[in-house]
Amino acid sequence: MRPRITDTTLRDAHQSLWATRMRTEDMIPVLEKIDQVGYYSLEMWGGATFDVCIRYLNEAPWDRIRIIKKYVKRTPLQMLLRGQNLVGYANYPDDVAMAFVDKAAETGIDIFRVFDALNDVRNLEVPMQAVKKTGKHLQACVVYTLSPVHTNEHYLETALRLQDLGADSICIKDMAGMISPYQAYELVKLFKEKLTVPVQLHTHYIGGMAIGACLKAVEAGVDAFDACSGPLAFGSSQPPVETLVRALQGTPWDTGLDIPLLFEISNYWEEVRRKRGYERGVTRITDMKVFDHQVPGGMISNLVSQLEEQNALHRINEVLEEIPKVRAELGYPPLVTPTSQIVGIQAVLNVLTGSRYKMTTQEVKKYVKGYYGRPPAPIAKDIQKMIIGDEEPITCRPADLLENRFEKMKEEIRDLAESEEDYLTYALFPAVARKFFEYRKKVRDGEIGQQQLTEEKQETAKPAAQTGGGSKAVSSRPSRRVPQSSMEDGTMDIEDIKDLIKMLDQTTVNEVQVETAGIKVAIRKGITGGQLSETPVNTAAAPAAATEKAAATEKEDKAEELPANLVEVTAPMVGTFYRAPSPDSPPFVEVGSTVKKGDTLCIIEAMKLMNEIEAECDGKIVDILVENAQPVEYGQVLFLIAPAE
Repeated sequence: MRPRITDTTLRDAHQSLWATRMRTEDMIPVLEKIDQVGYYSLEMWGGATFDVCIRYLNEAPWDRIRIIKKYVKRTPLQMLLRGQNLVGYANYPDDVAMAFVDKAAETGIDIFRVFDALNDVRNLEVPMQAVKKTGKHLQACVVYTLSPVHTNEHYLETALRLQDLGADSICIKDMAGMISPYQAYELVKLFKEKLTVPVQLHTHYIGGMAIGACLKAVEAGVDAFDACSGPLAFGSSQPPVETLVRALQGTPWDTGLDIPLLFEISNYWEEVRRKRGYERGVTRITDMKVFDHQVPGGMISNLVSQLEEQNALHRINEVLEEIPKVRAELGYPPLVTPTSQIVGIQAVLNVLTGSRYKMTTQEVKKYVKGYYGRPPAPIAKDIQKMIIGDEEPITCRPADLLENRFEKMKEEIRDLAESEEDYLTYALFPAVARKFFEYRKKVRDGEIGQQQLTEEKQETAKPAAQTGGGSKAVSSRPSRRVPQSSMEDGTMDIEDIKDLIKMLDQTTVNEVQVETAGIKVAIRKGITGGQLSETPVNTAAAPAAATEKAAATEKEDKAEELPANLVEVTAPMVGTFYRAPSPDSPPFVEVGSTVKKGDTLCIIEAMKLMNEIEAECDGKIVDILVENAQPVEYGQVLFLIAPAE
């Protein structure tokens, strides 16, 4: 049997390596050639692409479907749908889910690949019904991972339930690249024996076994597998289509695809890669240890970014050791969006605070309460009590607790919405969508000129930090080549750091930064007397100095008036300090407020999450030492509390 191939270059590949920054204009020149290849399908929408289009690229995501459909006339267009999460990070009401799927099908999506992070079929029921209603192809996923409860029997049971719900095909979704060639063979063989619908394999290269897994899956009779163009392959992306097509050439499983045409397309993507300043995907030793720490490559890059933000990148190994513990305690959720963020950030907090589960995010609390679905295994009782106390988790389908709100949300955005698509975009990402619509209006009104548009395109094409597998935007900071051995094993020799310090000391450069695979080191000179300035010192600034001195004296006098034995509430992380839950809400506390242990004092926004900081004792707020919406450092004192007697 000749296996078919889904090309993921336009969705998962650039999401994995380029932080999802591929623009529609980069796709257009090569679309007609891609359509000639003879792929089973072209994955080009869904996942993070929707969010990134409006948040960073200032592109209308719905237009992307129409534009691609204009050039791709033969190959079915495919999207990734995160079950009841749709293309977001939390469950949406049923009316939004139904309307979204219907509009996506109407706009041009032919195949809906639907998954739930927990393999909780309840979270797939409504999205699957919505797809079936449109008459489009419904491909339901079985999410693959490694744990004591994720057995072939578990996967088969899930697949059979999905087939009974109307799945037209089943996809084995291995988002972390953990399926070995022989595991792939056994699982595909089992599915082909027990299921009546086609079976497809999706895997990632990160662990180094993706090519072998695809080839063994083909031997076992898989109907299709995913791959991507070489310049966007490897690392945390998919395996290269060119290699797999060549490996199967002349065998009973020859794909029949045109290899010279594939390389024409590869040459185009290589030009785009160079033009945009992205590196190739690479597999590091840290990535090859995925079977130990169980962390997908894309998730590792997020952890690196989060730890850099907290000035704690040196603790990455502690976090990687903590993640399997947290995952086990939370019932072995597969590490895919959104559970990868939930587990990863909790592990970071456990390490940074020095006390496990002393601080938990709202997302972790919602997960333990059951709002994301049923965990694959029971959550450890002691951990559950630490996180939600005596509260009982819900047992119903999470979306049953959400009221239909699509019509109500339409009213909120009528001033800027121009179509049903705009209403749906707002329903998914209200704040980001409003900002995007306002930007769009300014462009049309001529408030934003062509030069500014060009500059913004160049800037937003760059990911903010290095992404999974080694892709990053070209840095403008001074850099120094790192030995190849360091780049391969994710370490940095202390002698290299000593050399950097010596080099810095002998030049007029004040800061130097080095990036290796997964490690960033920045060394700065200490500067006496404050920050250097390129402008002349203005002697008229003396009164300001006097004012600062007076303020310092006043602060000292105030400190002397404060009672003794005050309890300091310090920032457990680097972030932004907010006194209230929202801009329109009153502050959690004021000076003089009486608080109980566990009361929320403020929020620190860090690692893309709002983290509530709680009082550690009963008492009265004596002083608030940080202004609202200001950045805070780790260990910085936020509040002074006079403990209750």
